[in-house]
Amino acid sequence: MSFKEKMEETAKQKGSRIVLALDFPFEAPLNKTKILAKAQSVLEAVHPYICAVKINHHLVLPFGTFDGVQKLVEKIHAKGLLAIMDAKVNDIGSTNQIIAEYYFVAGFDAIIANPFVGWEEGLKPLFEVSKRLNRGVILLTYMSHKGASEGYGQTIIDPETGEKTLQYVSFAKKALKWGADGVVVGATVPEKIAEVKRILGDKVAIYSPGVGAQGGVAETALKAGANYLIVGREITMADDAAQAARKLCASIKGV
Repeated sequence: MSFKEKMEETAKQKGSRIVLALDFPFEAPLNKTKILAKAQSVLEAVHPYICAVKINHHLVLPFGTFDGVQKLVEKIHAKGLLAIMDAKVNDIGSTNQIIAEYYFVAGFDAIIANPFVGWEEGLKPLFEVSKRLNRGVILLTYMSHKGASEGYGQTIIDPETGEKTLQYVSFAKKALKWGADGVVVGATVPEKIAEVKRILGDKVAIYSPGVGAQGGVAETALKAGANYLIVGREITMADDAAQAARKLCASIKGV
């Protein structure tokens, strides 16, 4: 079963299309025990209302991949959830390969990568590792922040056709060509979600971050074509994380 299929199955079993972004703000002085306890507490509270957990550098930097994050991934799996590493892989091929191998050894089911680096000696080795280990690759296609238009929204010349196109359109087409399991398109730009959906159809899943704190609306993103919502601060920073997750999960039932 591919990662895309595993996500579909888990979402069905959990009755949720929410991916929890388990991120917390920086606090000084650094207290690893406190951060880990908070991460575990939020996971314990919200796991009935989500289908996967996305971990960013917010936890990898203070804990290290194998010191604490691997144990957290094990807890995520024990809850019947999938784990996504938001590494935003963006380097030369040999480095990308090693990054992927370490995170996959740590137990992650999928990794997020940046298609700006291209295929040959770029993301090709990462896809090869992913295929060999039966893990997933999700490509950044249009991010959720305001400055995303400066990169993902720029007009480029397609090197194959010589025609003008938009960068995110090119990335969506590459996701199809390269066999990606998913793409990231911000919930803050539902018109971009709809456009990418027309390109991808049901072959590649759309993950949409930016719900709540960045102004994205869950229902709007899903109606535009998003398959999953990536939600962080709206849940992790709530006074009652379980209630916030439960309310969001209930609000998108049937959308």
